[in-house]
Amino acid sequence: MHLARFGASVCALALAATGVAVALAPAGSAATSSVYSVAPYVDMSNSQEGMLDTAVTGHHLKAYTAAFVLGEGCNQIWGDTLPIGNDSYTDPEIAKAKSEGASVIISSGGASGEPLAWTCSTQSSIDAGYQAIINDYGVTQLDFDVEGAAVADTAAAARQMQAMKDLKASNPGLQFSMTLPVLTTGLTGDGVNILKAAKNAGIKIDVVNVMAMDYYAGTGTEMGQGAVDAARATLAQMQSVDSSYTYANLGITPMIGKNDDGSTFTLADAQTVESFAAQNGVGRLAFWSVNRDQPCSGSANSLPTCSEISQNSLAFTDAFVPYEGSTGGGGGTTSDFSLSLAPGSASVAQGGSATATVSSAVTSGSAESVSLSASGAPSGVGVSFSPASITSGGSSTLTATVGSSVAAGTYPITVTGTAAGGSHSATFTLTVTSGGGGGGGGSLTNAGFETGSPSPWTCTGGSTVVSAPVHTGSHALQVTPSSSGTGECDQTVTLSPSHSYTLTGWVQGPYAYIGVSGGATASTWSNNTSWNQLTVNFTTGSSGTVTVYVHGWYGQSDVHADDFAVT
Repeated sequence: MHLARFGASVCALALAATGVAVALAPAGSAATSSVYSVAPYVDMSNSQEGMLDTAVTGHHLKAYTAAFVLGEGCNQIWGDTLPIGNDSYTDPEIAKAKSEGASVIISSGGASGEPLAWTCSTQSSIDAGYQAIINDYGVTQLDFDVEGAAVADTAAAARQMQAMKDLKASNPGLQFSMTLPVLTTGLTGDGVNILKAAKNAGIKIDVVNVMAMDYYAGTGTEMGQGAVDAARATLAQMQSVDSSYTYANLGITPMIGKNDDGSTFTLADAQTVESFAAQNGVGRLAFWSVNRDQPCSGSANSLPTCSEISQNSLAFTDAFVPYEGSTGGGGGTTSDFSLSLAPGSASVAQGGSATATVSSAVTSGSAESVSLSASGAPSGVGVSFSPASITSGGSSTLTATVGSSVAAGTYPITVTGTAAGGSHSATFTLTVTSGGGGGGGGSLTNAGFETGSPSPWTCTGGSTVVSAPVHTGSHALQVTPSSSGTGECDQTVTLSPSHSYTLTGWVQGPYAYIGVSGGATASTWSNNTSWNQLTVNFTTGSSGTVTVYVHGWYGQSDVHADDFAVT
C-alpha cells in the first residue's frame, strides 16, 4: 500500500490454494477486543490525518491502522523520516485519536518500505525495536505489511516469526497481523511460505490480512466478489498449513475507489465484503485508506488523498463501521459439507476436453455457499467451473481443456470446495492420450519476436526485444518494470466470436504475467528464474477481439517472454 510522501502513485501490490477437509467454526476472536474488527489504514505521512479525527468523532470509527513504520537498518522511522516515539507530527495524531476513544494498530512496512525484520539481521535488535513500538504507543496490536520482493525473503520471515514468538511471551495479549499481497485465487507461493514460517516458529498468525486490490485482471473486474474469492481461497491455504485457522484469523483490506490497475472498488463492493464478513465471522475489515475516503476528480489511478469516484466524504468508513457491532469477528455457527465428482476420471486426446459434474451437500449446520478451485493440472491443461460456486444441492460443470502439446499421461487434479464450513477436496483423474487437434484459430504476429523489434506489440517503459536470454530462435521480449509501475507489452487480435481459445507463452523472471483483456479477462503468472510455459484459457465475447499482454510488477527486475501462441 501507498506512502504519499513519495509524491507519486506507487502500486499496492496485490498478488499477488488448496485446502484440507475440516469442520470449521467461524466463531472466535482474532483480536483481544472486537473493537479491532474494523480498522482501516491511515497514512500518517500525507497531511490528510485530519480525516481520522472526523472519522472517529463523527462517524463512530473505533479503531484504525497507523501506517507506516519503516525499518532503516536496525532502527525504525515513520514514513516522514522521523523516529518512532519522537515524531512531532505522527505521535500527537495518535495521542489525539486515543483521547477521542480510538484504538490503534501500528503497521510496519508498506509498498515502499519494509518492517524491521527485513532490514536488520540481529534478532535481539529486532525484538527490541518492536518492543519499542509497543512501549512508545501503548499498543497490543502490531501489523506487518510485506510487499514486493520482501515477500520472498524467507530469512527475514523467519526472523519476524521468532520476534513475534519472543514478544508474545513477554507481552500477554499481544496480537499481530501479516498483511500480504493476494490474487483472487489466494496468496502467492511466497505468501504461503510466510504462513509456514510462523508454523515452523511454533506460533500462529492472529490475522492473515489480504490486500484485495490490484489484481491486474482488467478494469472491469468485479472487486467485491474478487475480495470474497480471495478470502475464501486464502483461508483454504491457511488451513493447509495449520488446520486450526478459521475466518476469525482472516482480514480483508481492499483499496477503495480507483486502484492502481484502473479497477474500481465501489460502495456496492464494500457492502458485498461487509456482508460476507458478517456471515462468516471474518477477523478484521480494513481498507486503504481513511485519507482517500473522500471524492475528487482526476485521471491518475490511486491518488493518495481521494477515491476518484463519486461518494460522500467517509462513505466507505460508514459502510464498514456497522461490522463492529455485528459479528465483530466472532459470529457464525459450525457447519460442514461434502464434495463429490461424477465421473471421477476421464480420458481425452491431445487438443480435446473433458467434463465432470461437481456437487456439494450440507452434512451439518446450515446451507453452504461453496467456492470451487482446482490445482495440480499440468501446464497446457486448463480447468474451469461453471458456475464457479455452488450451494447445497447444486452442481457445477468442470471442464478440463487439454492443449495439443500436453504430453500423454495420467494427471491427478485436485478439486477443492471452500466455504464457511472449511475446505474439502476430491480428485479428478485426467488421462491424456496421443492424437487430436488444437482448437480455435487466430494467431499473434511476431509471436517469437524474431523480427528484432516488438512491433506490432505495444510496450511501455524500457521494454524491448533482446538477443539473450531467449527460449528459442534468436530473439525474445524483455519487459522492464519501473520502481513505480508495471512494464507491459500488448497486442490486440481479432478471433472468432464466442469461441474458446488457449493462450500460451514462455516466460522467466519475477512475477511474470501473461493474459488477455478487453473481450475476455483471464491471466496467470509465475516466479521462476528459468524458462517455463504459462497457459491461459479464455472465451471471446461477441466481437472476438481481445488484447494479449505480458507484464512484470513494479519494483521487480526484468521479465523475459518468448514463443507466444493463441490456439
